[in-house]
Amino acid sequence: MLKQRIAVLVSGGGTNLEALLKAERAGAIPHGEIALVIASNPEAYALVRAERYGVAHAVADKKTLGAEAFEARIEALLQEYQIDVIVLAGFLSILSAVFVQRWPNRILNVHPSLIPAFCGKGCYGLHVHERALAYGVKVTGATVHLVNEVPDGGKILLQKAVEVQEGDTPELLQRRVMEQAEWQLLPRAAELVCRALSEGKEI
Repeated sequence: MLKQRIAVLVSGGGTNLEALLKAERAGAIPHGEIALVIASNPEAYALVRAERYGVAHAVADKKTLGAEAFEARIEALLQEYQIDVIVLAGFLSILSAVFVQRWPNRILNVHPSLIPAFCGKGCYGLHVHERALAYGVKVTGATVHLVNEVPDGGKILLQKAVEVQEGDTPELLQRRVMEQAEWQLLPRAAELVCRALSEGKEI
């Protein structure tokens, strides 16, 4: 079976990357293989995780390169490693519409809320959970969606709800959403897309 080659783009610790790598090792992504990790931050611990799993890894530092060269660097790496699918796993840089258009229905993103709640400008990382708690919701969760030209836009692939508990801090809620939703949804969504591409079906 011809597997789709996956690049995971990261910016920080790489907990979502770890979930994907564990899932792949457990056979949960049979139609895909993680072939490359690209970090936007040269100090990202995700690079250490990639090294431990023997996955090729590289850095594309937007601060050093500038926006245009940053995307050119990513594109060159994707071509070099013959990537078919891109997974944004805690990737904090916004990709341009021009870049996204070159990868139709092949870029997945995980967002730590039930889209359309708590998404858009300024809603990333811990900020999402701060807003959820400030708003007083009883249920939050995570969403994996295909990326289009609109931030947090595109077809929703999977969502999972997570209960907000009394006494939650943003950090506690973030951890629960990762454990109960993000780490489960990402591998499933990656397999969903890779399988569709392998079988020549629409996603």
